[in-house]
Amino acid sequence: MIRLAKKYGRYGYRKVGELLRAEGWSVNHKKVARIWREEGLQLPHRHKRRKRLYHHDASIIRLRPQYPNHIWSIDFVHDRLSNDRPYKMLTVLDEYTREALSVTVATKMGSAEVLDALYPLLINRGKPEYIRSDNGSEFTSSIFKDWLVRVGVQPIYIYPGSPWENGYNERFNGTLRSEVLNAEWFATTRQAQVVINQWLRQYNHIRPHHALGMRPPVPETILVNRQITGTKQGG
Repeated sequence: MIRLAKKYGRYGYRKVGELLRAEGWSVNHKKVARIWREEGLQLPHRHKRRKRLYHHDASIIRLRPQYPNHIWSIDFVHDRLSNDRPYKMLTVLDEYTREALSVTVATKMGSAEVLDALYPLLINRGKPEYIRSDNGSEFTSSIFKDWLVRVGVQPIYIYPGSPWENGYNERFNGTLRSEVLNAEWFATTRQAQVVINQWLRQYNHIRPHHALGMRPPVPETILVNRQITGTKQGG
């Protein structure tokens, strides 16, 4: 357990217990929790959850993802290098599969740089129906909006001052900060990009996710895509 906790940082005892069972250990969650406490591996308590935002007709504003490539969410994470120079990370998430599609690191990032980061994803993965974001100038500029129209993607902008409406991405960003940014000290953006890319492979292929039945996103993505393909072929 200590070996896995050292390797996978701030996963928590439930996810580490799942990794132990995947390795063949016969342990239940109570035993894992007890040893976790005895070894002092507890994570800090989570912040209190915010209430969801509703329209006057009581309908939830946030559109729910229904299948892969239905909704991608994008957002920025801000941090500083060891020389105190600020830098930004653009995170892109498939809301249905929970797969982190990319994290792009740069000292500065406007609309043009956002498009440069998104374009290869559309080429390799196909386009989503929607892209969800906040109302930052990088996402509301005419350059960005015109590009979305040309490629046939519809924007979804969250209500101003309501970051929890972009909850899938907000949660991922919190995990990125907790497991990487708060644990590493980068001298350059290139160094940050290399380390984050390594962590992304771990996040997508190894890290158990509660929303996916304690499976990592990439196997879930493959399974869903195969089911959809099989349904289409069968029809």
